Amino acid sequence: MTKKTLFLLAFLATSLLINAQNTVIKAGHFFDARNGKMLENQIIIVQDGKIKEVGADLKFNKTDNIIDLSSSWVLPGLMDCHVHITANLPYRNLKMEQMYANESTSLRAIRGTVVARQFLDNGFTTIKEIGNDANYATADIIKAIKNGWIQGPTIIYAGKIIAPYGGQSSNVNIEHERFWSFEFIDADTPDEIKKAIRKNMYYGATTIKMVTGDNGIYNAEDIKAAVDEANKYNLKVTVHAQGGLAGTNVITGGAAGIEHGFGLNNEQLQLMKDKGIFLVGTDFSYDNWYAYGVDSATATALNNRLVDRLKRAYKIGTPMAFGTDIIVNLPELNRVESSLKVLETWKSAEIPASYILQSMTIKAAELLGIDKVRGVLESSYYADIIAVKNNPLNDIESIKTVHFVMKEGEIIRNDKK
Repeated sequence: MTKKTLFLLAFLATSLLINAQNTVIKAGHFFDARNGKMLENQIIIVQDGKIKEVGADLKFNKTDNIIDLSSSWVLPGLMDCHVHITANLPYRNLKMEQMYANESTSLRAIRGTVVARQFLDNGFTTIKEIGNDANYATADIIKAIKNGWIQGPTIIYAGKIIAPYGGQSSNVNIEHERFWSFEFIDADTPDEIKKAIRKNMYYGATTIKMVTGDNGIYNAEDIKAAVDEANKYNLKVTVHAQGGLAGTNVITGGAAGIEHGFGLNNEQLQLMKDKGIFLVGTDFSYDNWYAYGVDSATATALNNRLVDRLKRAYKIGTPMAFGTDIIVNLPELNRVESSLKVLETWKSAEIPASYILQSMTIKAAELLGIDKVRGVLESSYYADIIAVKNNPLNDIESIKTVHFVMKEGEIIRNDKK
């Protein structure tokens, strides 16, 4: 190849790079997740799936792809840190073991693709699939998304749930021992816990979930063994725990988060703040509790308990990340619509809308370990961007009015085209 040819090729490559079309978003109202405030009239320049620049008076080319969201409220993509996309149980008739018997892993995976797309279409560009997905159904959903066969959010994945003998099952007769292994790994010693973590990693897990307090309580040493093992591979450990001794052991053991924590007291919440341990409260509304089969009085009492715990956690300053945990759809509502009923509990607890939005963006990203690449709209971060029709700082339920979704620079939804 001659020097002249090389020069021409280099010139053409440079010209193409200079003239490459960027996507330019005119954001009339822009949520600064780091500071919890709304900025006005910002411009976001997106290049190769990431945010190149953000500012009020940026220059761009006429040939760029311009998206006018000047009358919208533009936010980072939302995150739900506790979902079960492959599970769906009947309204007011929960029978987990029946689902194990009737639904194959492949059927669960198909359902998961549908629910994953629902989350993405409604502005959730990242979710944490926390387990209960049969024999690693979500691992294949993730592969399908990465291969471009289907569209879905970025999925942080726990694999099978690690728990003391029995998982979260009850009353399984001895002839069907380990029936729960469809979704759980029995691990009763530190060595068994380490082996379970390695197995989950082998099948695609990118985070670790444990359960304590249902069929046995892990010691602090058990939790620490899991944390130390996961740390070798840059994975985080989160633990289902209600409170009491189980909760204290999780905190002492140094897990990254507690799921649910319905019974956490103020001392425990303060220790979580001191150690930087997140609460993923899964704060069911009255309707969510009722959907699970309890009577009206019990649903009211349980919801009041969550409002109280949520108020206390916010006042103390316990770090919180948004999570829903819905596996029962409400009548006439899809999974995301059913999940967002939990916002009623946050509102009843008088949590500021700006903090709720942060719990769904920057704080969630910190818990998930992706806060260097997602969770805010800043230069070099992935272009996970959504827009809603009304100001969510006036009413957090405005996040239900999503009309624009971009994931990693790709437009998924744009109702104003």
